[in-house]
Parts: sequence; C-alpha cells; structure tokens
Amino acid sequence: MTNKISTEQAPGAIGPYSQGYEANGFIFTSGQIAIIPETGEVAQGIEAQTEQCCKNVGAILKAAGCGYGNVIKTTCFLADMGDFAVFNEIYARYFTSKPARSCVAVKELPKGVLCEVEAIAVK
Repeated sequence: MTNKISTEQAPGAIGPYSQGYEANGFIFTSGQIAIIPETGEVAQGIEAQTEQCCKNVGAILKAAGCGYGNVIKTTCFLADMGDFAVFNEIYARYFTSKPARSCVAVKELPKGVLCEVEAIAVK
C-alpha cells in the first residue's frame, strides 16, 4: 500500500512527480532544492540553500508523521564539490542521527541551485 505525501510547507513539484511517498513503512522524499515555499524564490548562496533543502525535506517528513531521526539514507547532490565542507556542516545540524549517505557532484541542478537533498526514512 502506498500513500502520496503532500504539504504546503515544502515546494510543490515542478514536474511530473510527487513530494514524497510512503510505502510499507518507508518514506521516500523527492529531491528537495532550495525553493522557499512561501515565496517560490530560490535561496541564495550555499549556506542558505543547504538550510532550505534540509527544511524542505523536514517538512515532507513531518507531513508523513516522522522527522529527521527517522531518516536512514540520504542522497545529496552538489553543483561544486568545493562547497562540500559548508554543505556538510549545515547538513549535520539536521541529520544528527548520521544516516547512510551518498554525496556526489553533478554538472547542473534544476533552477541553477547549488545543492539538492533526498531522503529515505522508516516510520
């Protein structure tokens, strides 16, 4: 059984996908970029973008009835690995349970953002 997760506290999908899904006790979030849900604007700079990505993931987790502590795996995308140290410091404030993680550099991200985060959690 699956349930679509949707919240106005995170940006709406900008394509043919959902913010997240719950399936058999697992929560899968779509990749979250640094769009500020209230304004639709993109946060500026790696610090603000990392914060917003993490907040957006957190809003989806909350809508699913769980939180950062339920996350068992994240995948993180950076436009520039030179931003890794700053990204990592901010990310660590949110994902304190230290879930498994992959972090890769990519050529380009939607809307020209600097980072994106997706998560898998267990309810």
